[in-house]
Amino acid sequence: MTRIALLHTGAVNIAPFGQLTRAHWPGIETLNLLDDKIVADLRSPRAPGVAERLKDLVATAVAAEADAVLLTCSSISEYAAGLSESAGIPVLRVDEAVADAAVAAGRRIAVIATLPTTLGPSVRLVAERAALAGVEPEVNEVLVDGAFDAVVAGDTATHDRLVGEAVVRAAATSDVVVLAQASMASAAQAVTVGVPVLTSPEPAVLRAKEVLGL
Repeated sequence: MTRIALLHTGAVNIAPFGQLTRAHWPGIETLNLLDDKIVADLRSPRAPGVAERLKDLVATAVAAEADAVLLTCSSISEYAAGLSESAGIPVLRVDEAVADAAVAAGRRIAVIATLPTTLGPSVRLVAERAALAGVEPEVNEVLVDGAFDAVVAGDTATHDRLVGEAVVRAAATSDVVVLAQASMASAAQAVTVGVPVLTSPEPAVLRAKEVLGL
């Protein structure tokens, strides 16, 4: 039986990704790995031991005979290639599929995040995937102040309202809007705009299934 390890930096992503993997992969086994201090440590100038901690978590997945690892946090997506090389199994980025979809959707792309540690990697990933597709989009970077602190405090309603307001503003001058963090997906349901609003969880699970040939 296929087993995929889901590597999280926040417990909030465990249930949604579990539901998606069960929906798209009946019978698949999932292994949840969590380090809920990584995002906070990435905001520190020292980023204490993040690379080694991720390497240890992926090693745990290998020891548990996982066929692949999906990083469910965009802030750590740039570690994927190195982790995959050292582990010998696919280590997949949560936001690669959604970046490809955004590049295909239009020239003016708004990337919205609630953390600077996510915004930078997400924008770089869009640029990387655009270069592979041979296009040069105009990328608008949007950081939503206060939304991350709200969701950490358990105030999902405020998080979704702040993100929703940012989506409405960005959509007015964009062909497509990308919500950079998987935890932002619920906010997309709270607003209606005239352009696609893309979230990463479902495309990431479908991409992982494709990579594993299932």
